[in-house]
Amino acid sequence: MASNILLTHGYFLNEDEKEKEIMKPYPPLGILYISAHLEKHGFHNEVYDSTFSSFENLCAHLLANAPDLIGIYTNLMTKINVLKIIRFIKSTPQLKHTKVVLGGPEVRNHLPNFLLHGADIIVVGEGEESMLEVAAHLNSSNTKDWNNIQGIAFIDSSGKLIQTKPRNLLRNIDELPFPNRKKIDLQMYFDAWKSKHPQSAISVSTMRGCPYTCNWCSRAVYGQSYRRRSPKLVVDEMDFIQKNYQVDTIWFVDDVFTVSHKWLEEFKDEVVKRKLNFPFECITRADRLNEEVLQLLKQSGCFRVWIGAESGSQKVIDAMDRRVTVEQVRTMIQLAKKFQIQTGTFIMLGYPGETEEDIEETIHHLKVADPDLYTITVAYPIKGTPLYAEVESRFVKQLNWESSTDRDIDFTRTYRRKYYDYALRRLYNEVAFHKEKGKGASAPKLLLHKAKSLFSKAAMRWHRALS
Repeated sequence: MASNILLTHGYFLNEDEKEKEIMKPYPPLGILYISAHLEKHGFHNEVYDSTFSSFENLCAHLLANAPDLIGIYTNLMTKINVLKIIRFIKSTPQLKHTKVVLGGPEVRNHLPNFLLHGADIIVVGEGEESMLEVAAHLNSSNTKDWNNIQGIAFIDSSGKLIQTKPRNLLRNIDELPFPNRKKIDLQMYFDAWKSKHPQSAISVSTMRGCPYTCNWCSRAVYGQSYRRRSPKLVVDEMDFIQKNYQVDTIWFVDDVFTVSHKWLEEFKDEVVKRKLNFPFECITRADRLNEEVLQLLKQSGCFRVWIGAESGSQKVIDAMDRRVTVEQVRTMIQLAKKFQIQTGTFIMLGYPGETEEDIEETIHHLKVADPDLYTITVAYPIKGTPLYAEVESRFVKQLNWESSTDRDIDFTRTYRRKYYDYALRRLYNEVAFHKEKGKGASAPKLLLHKAKSLFSKAAMRWHRALS
C-alpha cells in the first residue's frame, strides 16, 4: 500500500562549496509539481526538502516515518547522493517494504545502473501521470504486475530489465496544479538569498520542452517538445506568490522564454491589465529577440535577460548546432541595454574543435557585447546528447559510474585539460580588465587583472606546446 508517500531530491547545499559561495538556491520545482498532482488525485504525500538539511537528517527522517513509497528526483548534481540514499534504504531492515522510485533528467540514459543499484522503479520522462499510476498500483491488490504502466522501467521477477511503452507527454499543461510550495519552507530560500544578495528570488516554469537542437543539451525529460501554460495561468501563479510570500523577484526557468512572441504579448497584456509589479529574469535566444520583444519584456517587468551564446566563435557555435550568429547575440545584448534591461550570457570553453584563436574570439566577443553578467564552464558531455556520442570514443579514461557523474568526464580535446583552466582565468581577467578600465578603475587594480591575464596566456601556450 502506498499510504505513506515521501518525495525528496537528495541535494544538500552545505556539501556544495561553490553553490554556498553563490548562494542562489531554488526550491525543487519538479517534485513540488509531482506532489501537487498526487494531492489533486487524493494521494497525500510529504516533501522532504533536503536543500538545507543533511544526509544524516534525511536518514533519521526515513527511519522515523518509514515511507511505503519514496520518489527521488535525480540529476547530475544529486546522482551520487541518490545512490547513497538507496543504499541506506536497502540496507535498513525497518525500510525493507519501502519502494524506491527515481525520476528526473539523469535516469533515462542510465536505467540498468540505477536499477542494479537498488531502485525499484524508474519513471522515464515526464513524471506526473506515471508517478500517479505507480502510487495507485501500490494501493491495488495486484502489486506485482507493473507492465501496464507506461513510461517506467523495472527489473521483473526473472531478473530481466523491463521498459514499458513510452508515455505520451501531457498535451495541456494548464491542467497541472501549481507546484505544491506549501509543502516546504520557502522562507529558508529567501533568507539564504538575502544573506548574500540584495534581493531574493523564486523559480516559476511557464513551459515544458525546447524546440531547438543544441548538441550539448539534454532533452531526457520533456524531449524536443514545446508546450506552454496560458499567460493568464502564469500571471495567476505570480499573483498568488506575491500575495502569499515575501519574495522580491522571479526566475523563469524556461529554456527560451520568448520563443513565442504571440504568447509574450498576451503575457504582457495580462500583467499590465492586473497592474502586477513583479520583477523577473529569464533566458532566451538572440534570434527570438528584437526591439518589439524587448519592449514587451520591459513592460512585463523583466529586469534581466540571459541571451545564450556559448562562444564568440561562429565556427564553434555552428559546431554546437546553435543556429544563431555571434553578431545577433552582440546586437541583442546591446539593444537590451537601451531598454534598461540588464543582460547576461553563457560561455563554454573546450568544445570539440575549439582552438586558441576561437577562445580569443570569445574574449573579444565579451568585450564588444559587454554583458552585465556571464557564466563560464568547460564543456562536458551528458549521456544521451549528440555531444556525448561525438566524443565517447575519445574519453580520457573510464570512470567508476557509482562515484562519478558526466561532469567528471574528460575527452581528448584540441589541447590538454589543464590548458582550459588557464583559459578560464585568461578570459575572466582580460574581460575584467576591459570592464574596469571602462569604469575608470585605479591603476593597481587594472595592472593586477592584466598581469593575471598575461600569466594565464603564457601558461596556455605552455600547455598547448605539451599537447
